[in-house]
Amino acid sequence: MTEKRNIKKLVDKESDNLHNLLDPNDVSAFKGMVDELRDTWTKKQIFRTETEMRFSVLSDMKYPTNASKYWQCVREQNVYLEQLMILSFDYRRAEVKLKRLKQKLEKETDELKKELLEIDIDQKIYDKASMELTARDRMRELKLWSKLKKETDDGTFDKQNVNTHQLESYHKIMINRKNTLTPGSTQPEVFNVLGQLETIERIKKERGQLESTERKSISSQQELGAKSK
Repeated sequence: MTEKRNIKKLVDKESDNLHNLLDPNDVSAFKGMVDELRDTWTKKQIFRTETEMRFSVLSDMKYPTNASKYWQCVREQNVYLEQLMILSFDYRRAEVKLKRLKQKLEKETDELKKELLEIDIDQKIYDKASMELTARDRMRELKLWSKLKKETDDGTFDKQNVNTHQLESYHKIMINRKNTLTPGSTQPEVFNVLGQLETIERIKKERGQLESTERKSISSQQELGAKSK
């Protein structure tokens, strides 16, 4: 079976046509780099690394609870599932189009039209290789989001209904946002953050989920936000 995502033969073949674009010295340099360029093409980063997923996406400030991290993993994983399925349909279409191009080439007698068909076939092969590379990386992310879901699942929250955890998670998120406010923060920003925090704490208090020692009156907070002169 031919190795998927291997474009070395295609690059080797296309390098002869680079004379149309590059001067002879650059063509020679390109041919000498074919193995390196194939390696670069194969291992290049397409989507986020595990480090980026852990520290950029699942930031403790933005997702302060295991439940909020878990449900963000669900959202992220679903995006990649949907994109992988769409890519699979596109790949199937590309295979059919490639077969049709090859059929046309077998029947074509005009030399110029045959040459154009050969170019279309080479490009379609490259397109398929790119799809295979993308699919591999989408699958990598699917597996990593699965790993992160298992890590954040500590058995303390509802994994069937996303709404269950949100009041507690958003409370911590808004406290984090409130702690970043300064006297230089804009009035709309202060109004938005403190308004949402006030609302969350009212709802929690009504539900008996807010300890009296935990509640701090918004009016007692340090003055925040730039004041109009």
